[in-house]
Amino acid sequence: MGRLDGQVALVTGGGTGIGRATALVLAAEGATVAVAGRRRAPLDEVVAAIAGAGGHAEARVADLARSAEAAALGRWAEERFGRVDVLINNAGHSSKARNVRWVGLDEWESVVAVNLTGVFVLTQALLPGMIARGGGTVVTVSSLAALRPGLIGGAPYGAAKAAVRNFMGHVHTVLRNHGIRATTVMPAEVDTPILDNRPLPPDEAARATMMRAEDVAEAVLLCVTLPPRTVIEELVMSPTILRDQSKDIEVARRLGEPGRPEPSMEVSHDRR
Repeated sequence: MGRLDGQVALVTGGGTGIGRATALVLAAEGATVAVAGRRRAPLDEVVAAIAGAGGHAEARVADLARSAEAAALGRWAEERFGRVDVLINNAGHSSKARNVRWVGLDEWESVVAVNLTGVFVLTQALLPGMIARGGGTVVTVSSLAALRPGLIGGAPYGAAKAAVRNFMGHVHTVLRNHGIRATTVMPAEVDTPILDNRPLPPDEAARATMMRAEDVAEAVLLCVTLPPRTVIEELVMSPTILRDQSKDIEVARRLGEPGRPEPSMEVSHDRR
């Protein structure tokens, strides 16, 4: 008997990184898992891995930067499975430029759209069903950048992650007596594909010091498998050993500066 037998979980950014690891551990505990992201191929790989282990999962392509797609994802999950008991808001997107002086409005808006607005729209879409059933768990993967803003996360990412932390606090405060548990997980550096979008992508030596996606997935699992009477409101995670980030910070300080190449607009919001 798994601790999540009979429950349905929806994981965004579920194709790689933290989302993939989370989908696997939730399925291993008996949950039926819906994984969502922008790219079909990695989602299908996760579904196949879960099926190969004896679990059940389905995938849906959705771009959380588009509010209509976020709302449609929520409707699809409710209609397809009849319920969603656990929502993991994991999809994340960071800007290339990190310094507030050089961030363009298009980058700012794209980061806020995924990390804040998409979370709001999808969560709002699923709350009525959770409330009607007397409970549900919403876990949002924010970032340590919400608490410690700077050039590592960047201006748009830190601001969006701080805002989504506040939003989850609102859900907790307003809906806890309806049985809704709202949790914000705030990891520091995790070795996942989203790091490839940094101004200075970490090398293998740097990545070796970081947490892994599986570490965050285990923390998420704790939040959703505690008895319904208990909620973890916030959880902060960081590597035990802190690496020297001085080179990362210096590169991030100058990227986007006039006279330097414009930052690329690579979108990686299903790759955390």
